[in-house]
Amino acid sequence: MTTTLTFWGTRGSIPTPGPTTTRYGGNTACVAVGFGNDHLVVLDAGTGIRALGQDLVHRGSRPHRVDILLSHTHWDHIQGLPFFEPLHHADRTVRIYGARQGTVALEEILNWQMAPVVFPVPMQKLAADIRITEVTEGAFAIGPVRVEAIRLRHPGVTLGYKLISANGGGTLAYVTDNELGQGGDYDVPADWRARLVKFLHGVETLIHDGMFTEESIRARHGWGHSTPRQAVELAIESGVPRLVLFHHEPANDDDAIDRLLTDAQSHARRAGTGLSVGAAQEGATLTL
Repeated sequence: MTTTLTFWGTRGSIPTPGPTTTRYGGNTACVAVGFGNDHLVVLDAGTGIRALGQDLVHRGSRPHRVDILLSHTHWDHIQGLPFFEPLHHADRTVRIYGARQGTVALEEILNWQMAPVVFPVPMQKLAADIRITEVTEGAFAIGPVRVEAIRLRHPGVTLGYKLISANGGGTLAYVTDNELGQGGDYDVPADWRARLVKFLHGVETLIHDGMFTEESIRARHGWGHSTPRQAVELAIESGVPRLVLFHHEPANDDDAIDRLLTDAQSHARRAGTGLSVGAAQEGATLTL
């Protein structure tokens, strides 16, 4: 069975619509992973999920159940959720998975985002069959898909996900908002890097944070993000054949991302590997 992934939002931090971001996109994080015609898993619910929801409802031929995996609950990863059109249809089923933040439950966080002081429609008024499940590091199943989760180096509780379909197709890892360099005070074990490399063994396509340049990251240690070169080095160390840079810096226009991508590709070639390096583009679909 063919597995496809489509980028509906590629940006980090805040939406950046406009003429200078048309090629790589201005919506925040959202990736749809299709396992044939019967199962759709959505990675994060940034503003890109709005257009995905419209597509699901108005095309009508797509699954009526959607499973959403949240990496974490910072705004750019959940701010599109209230505008996800399937939530407003009683014949739709939406399952949301993610981690609690400290003592605050995931459901409570999502309710806060739609509280009357900041949003006109509370979560309880949505028509769909909605269920929220908290997850931690480890493995669990979503239908025929095995999901493995690992804690990342980012402020708050942030999870990276690996998706493996029981029905065939390539294996995907989604590792955004992750600091590969030094700095930051994160609740991860001392052997975290080795565990991450092991986690990525056998992955065909890695979507990884490549937000900062080599220059800008010097002043941003502890912010929870990486550079494209750091992502390249992780992919090579893990034996991953395809890397897609993600979570583009809002200050970077299309030309700036072009330059980062070219530098990352050169960095991969200098290492003497066959690693394929691309940058996530809103609207693009890849086959695994």
